[in-house]
Amino acid sequence: MPAKKTAILVADDDPQILRLVARNLQLEGYDVVTATDGQEALEHLEAQSFDLGILDVMMPKLDGFTTLSRVREFSRVPIIMVTARGQDQDKIHGLDLGADDYLTKPFSVEELLARVRSVLRRSQFSSNSDGQSARPVVTLGDLAIDFAQHRVTLDQHEIDLTPIEYRLLAYLAQNAGRVVTQDLLLEHVWGEEYMGESHLLQVNMNRLRRKIETDPAHPRYLLTKMGVGYQLAALPAAASS
Repeated sequence: MPAKKTAILVADDDPQILRLVARNLQLEGYDVVTATDGQEALEHLEAQSFDLGILDVMMPKLDGFTTLSRVREFSRVPIIMVTARGQDQDKIHGLDLGADDYLTKPFSVEELLARVRSVLRRSQFSSNSDGQSARPVVTLGDLAIDFAQHRVTLDQHEIDLTPIEYRLLAYLAQNAGRVVTQDLLLEHVWGEEYMGESHLLQVNMNRLRRKIETDPAHPRYLLTKMGVGYQLAALPAAASS
């Protein structure tokens, strides 16, 4: 029985770009469904299971941001946002809403395929990835990271993390008490081609901090070491008592 193809949704109101992206993904062996506006994209994502979505920011009916926000209400499917050159705020806004990556127009076919492979690789967790740890569960005060179950709890309540947020936290937990440089985090979580993209890391760290910190402005667990990187504080298990 042949293996199930990786399914990708591509949404863009520019027919030329839509054909270009869809055709090149199909040539790589992906199963591609297209949409010409945000509402159609949302309907596809609600109706069937996809491994990845690629959403243009500027679309009729529902723009890419609104579509992404609606999708994140019911799905963790990885999403790549497509933004215009120089629109850094669009990139940050998309990441803050839960996008996994972005493409900047105009982009080459090679960059498109590299981003797709990278996001799909990150989304495919296995027992051979972050589950490899000397301890199956790391406990830092009220925070517990269960590597075997890919489960994070705070004060015994499960925290809903995206795959990117989990990988960031898991890697920091494996190095608890030590400062991990920005480039090392970017390389481990996104891949070496993302080294230097500090804003990508900062947005996801801020989102993670809002989920695990009682007061994100004065973090207890996820500490920033200015100009260097991040550290997950090695709090003793009894610190919460």
